[in-house]
Amino acid sequence: MPGNILFVVTNPDRWPLKVPGVDIVAARQYLADARFSQLRRCKVYNLSRSYSYQSLGYYVSLLAEARGHKPIPTASTLQDLKYQSLLRVVSGELEEEIQHSLAPLQSNSFTLSIYFSCNLAKRYRRLSRLLFNLFPVPLLRAQFKRSAGKWSLQSISAIGASDIPDSHRSSVVAFAAEYFSKGSSVSKRKPARYRLAILAGKDPTPPSDEKALRRFSDAAEDLSIATEIIDKDDYGRLEDFDALFIRETTAVNNHTYRFARRAEAEGLVVIDDPISILRCTNKVYLAELLTRHKIPIPRTEYLNEENTEQVLATLGLPCILKQPDSSFSLGVVKVETQREFTASVSQLLEKSDILIAQEFMRTDFDWRIGIIDRKPLYACQYFMARGHWQIYNAAAPDKESADFSGNARTLPVEMVPKRILKTALKAANLIGDGFYGVDVKEVDGKPYLIEINDNPSIDAGVEDKILHRTLYERVMEVFYRRLESKRLTNHS
Repeated sequence: MPGNILFVVTNPDRWPLKVPGVDIVAARQYLADARFSQLRRCKVYNLSRSYSYQSLGYYVSLLAEARGHKPIPTASTLQDLKYQSLLRVVSGELEEEIQHSLAPLQSNSFTLSIYFSCNLAKRYRRLSRLLFNLFPVPLLRAQFKRSAGKWSLQSISAIGASDIPDSHRSSVVAFAAEYFSKGSSVSKRKPARYRLAILAGKDPTPPSDEKALRRFSDAAEDLSIATEIIDKDDYGRLEDFDALFIRETTAVNNHTYRFARRAEAEGLVVIDDPISILRCTNKVYLAELLTRHKIPIPRTEYLNEENTEQVLATLGLPCILKQPDSSFSLGVVKVETQREFTASVSQLLEKSDILIAQEFMRTDFDWRIGIIDRKPLYACQYFMARGHWQIYNAAAPDKESADFSGNARTLPVEMVPKRILKTALKAANLIGDGFYGVDVKEVDGKPYLIEINDNPSIDAGVEDKILHRTLYERVMEVFYRRLESKRLTNHS
């Protein structure tokens, strides 16, 4: 029986590369032999000579998807390679890296060969990885041209093994072996049933510290879920996993949202899902949603260039100004005078056409209710930073400073006032069934919902202080149940 890594090629007799641990299969055999349709958890690398519409190569990718074999490239990637308009978008998205990588070249044209996300020259490794992430095809060739001193991507296409120069072939085998070995160092106390990617890159304010990440991994392994920590350069490897857990600060305009979108499109179980990111990271959306569902929030106005005086008169001073996508207290300011109000509005409107303006509510702490799968998980009281009106003081010298953040007190969920818990659950359920941290202020015995955070903080010794290991187990149990449900649905 074939193994779980297949190179599907047009003619195995003429295939020049011998990669350890890989079975070479003829495209016609893969399409016609019933044994291949019965394989499970198989990875298909489609290296056919042609990927044109309705060719053998096209059908290899198409049927591999139908069989649940996670092909590279997918049929949609093959279509993407055809669109010239997409090249302009890609060229713009990678412009900084393109200019940086190609700047030393003397000629006005350049061909970049990308073999399993790599290039022979270290100088082009990052650019190669980024292009592979966008067009996951085992063997690629990108053409660049320089005009008026600026490089641009002219074309990108799949190539066949016959297009690989003889001098490159040993390197291609090494690149392929390295590509397949990624994640093999993950420890497993028992054979893994599923694979979970944990996205946790170089985030200045990560939602989980390293100790918490290890505890998530340990809890996953107990459920036969192997874990691997990935970063934004692993975008092209998402198809290698069954689930994605995002442990970076999310935003619609950065890689976390792209990871969530792609993972969902590939059929992975994703926390947090792209819809939750889209909804939670925009305070304009949240204010409108919560108001419509009669969940109490501080008095709130939408502010733009034309209504600043009206908003000031309505809310009075002091008040809070927020950029719609602010997080960790960044893009949130308290203004106490008309002069501060005018200056802050002018500065914040440079980044967004709409701002949130809210009445200022002074409290010693905010409630944070952690909710996953529509059930409360933990409860914390986050106290304001020393001498500051927020939990985080962005003006503190650095993150390690004692003035950067306030203390936290973790309580059993059973000790949370019912009005706080009820408000938090009602709000989170409007977003979805993901993993949320709901912030609530209590003023004169009444709860006011401040925001709903996707991807809430879980740091060792803070949010897990009551449940300890059980907190991590409950999160991983949600992944396991959803993976099992998806598996049963696919096999029914």
